[in-house]
Amino acid sequence: MRLYIIRHAEPDYENDTITEEGHRQAKALAKKLQKEGITQIYCSPLGRAVATMEYTSELLGIKPVILDWTRELSKMQVEDERIGRLPAWNLPGEIIFDDISYLTHKNWHELPIIKEVNIKDKYDEIKEESDKFLKELGYERQDTKYSLLNPNEEKIAIFCHGAFGRTWISQLLNIPLTIFWASFWISPTSVTTILFEERSKEWAVPRCIGFGDTSHLYEAGIENSSSGLTANFY
Repeated sequence: MRLYIIRHAEPDYENDTITEEGHRQAKALAKKLQKEGITQIYCSPLGRAVATMEYTSELLGIKPVILDWTRELSKMQVEDERIGRLPAWNLPGEIIFDDISYLTHKNWHELPIIKEVNIKDKYDEIKEESDKFLKELGYERQDTKYSLLNPNEEKIAIFCHGAFGRTWISQLLNIPLTIFWASFWISPTSVTTILFEERSKEWAVPRCIGFGDTSHLYEAGIENSSSGLTANFY
């Protein structure tokens, strides 16, 4: 099984939709996903994800399923005299990595600057919903790997969001969340492909075989959007 975790197109956050450029991006993305042979489509309920997804759904003739738990993260604002007020998922790396003792699976959520915003609660909620979702698809989590209930070759597109997407990918790949937040970014309409690699008859382990792919934009002559980055981009 492959999961294609897709961030929505260039956003118009005020109106919870996508920009004119975002529509161009979404059209190019649909053509890419058609070539990939997508077999199922899931989507966040938020407007910008739905507007992105609709081009693919229409082109492929696949009815989408809305997953409420894939909506964007919210209410995780942190404040510090060095950086002002920011969402926790956008903290600078120099703060995340300032004390390496908080970079383990067991204690990443205890980093002082994020401890009070209860990120761990939301993280665990997403993990629980993800486990239910994947079990329905034939893969049951057993700690850091998945037992094979019904192994398959489905190609499943999930249209979601930047912070949510990075959070979910970090869980699937067993990477501490704060490390992933500080070290990776996914641009609008980028596609991250997770293969449930089956190297035995009992287990599958998620492996990233493509991260943040925007080749469809280059092919269509569309520039990458820097939406979500707050520093230098060139």
